[in-house]
Amino acid sequence: MEIALIQPLMAVLISSFIAIRAYRRNSLDLSGALSGFIVMTLHFAVGFRFGAMLLAFFLTSSKLTKVGEEKKRRIDADFKEGGQRNWLQVIINSGIASILVLSIWKLTGQQDHCLDSKESTSITALIGGIIGHYACCNGDTWSSELGVLSDAQPRLITTFKRVQRGTNGGVTAAGLLAAIVAGSVIGLTFVLFGFLTTKCSYDVALKQLLVIPLSALAGLCGSLIDSLLGATFQFSGFCTVRNKVVGKPAPTVKKISGVSILDNNAVNLVSVLLTSLLTSIACIYIF
Repeated sequence: MEIALIQPLMAVLISSFIAIRAYRRNSLDLSGALSGFIVMTLHFAVGFRFGAMLLAFFLTSSKLTKVGEEKKRRIDADFKEGGQRNWLQVIINSGIASILVLSIWKLTGQQDHCLDSKESTSITALIGGIIGHYACCNGDTWSSELGVLSDAQPRLITTFKRVQRGTNGGVTAAGLLAAIVAGSVIGLTFVLFGFLTTKCSYDVALKQLLVIPLSALAGLCGSLIDSLLGATFQFSGFCTVRNKVVGKPAPTVKKISGVSILDNNAVNLVSVLLTSLLTSIACIYIF
C-alpha cells in the first residue's frame, strides 16, 4: 500500500476509536462524536503532529472535566454530567485549526515542516496559528476546570474584587498556573512528534524547543483573553433562589459583572481567534 494512502487510513482508524470511546463515556453527544470524527480525521490525515495536538487537548480536557464533578455540580448552573459536548462546541474548539490545517495541506500536501520562516513564512504562520489555537483551548479548559476547584476565592480580572466561584472573568492563581501547564502540554506534544515526522537542520531543529515556552504563554494569554471577555461581555449574576451564579438576568438575580452581549461559545471563539493570530505572528518573528 502506498504511503500516501496509509496515513489517511490510520487517521480514520484513530478517529473512529476516539469518537466512539468519547461517545460511550459521555464526553461527546452523537453530534459531537460525528463532528469530532471528521475534524480529527482531517488533522491526522494532513499531519500526525496536528492530530496529536488535537488529541492532547481533547483527552486531557475531557479527563479534567470529570474531576471534582460533585463540587462543580453545586457551583455551575449549566453543569452537564460528564461534561458532554455537542457539535457546536467541537467546531468552536477545532474549527479555526481545521481551516489552517486545510491551508497547510493545500501548500504542502502531507509533508511535515519545521517552524522556519526562512524556508516559508506562510507555513510557519499557519503552523503557529494551530499551536496557538490548541494552547488557548487547552489553557482555557484547564484553567476553568481546575480553577473552580481551588479553595481560593476568585477575583474578577477587571477589578480584582473577590467574586463567587463560577463568575465569568473570575481568576485564581491555581487557574492561571493550570493554563500555563496546559499550553506547555500542547507545545511539548508538537516538539516530540516533530522529532519523528520532520527532517530539519540541527540549528532549526534545536530552535523548535522554543515552542514549549511559547505555547505556555499562549495558554496563559488565551485564558486571560477569555476571562477579560467574560468579565465584560458576558453577564454574571447570583441567583438567590438557586444559590448559584447564572448567566442571565432575572428578578431573583443580583448582578455581579458584565453585560449580555456574548455567550460562552462566542467568548471561546474570539479567544481562540485572537490567540491563534498572536501566536502566528510570534512564530514568524521567533523562527
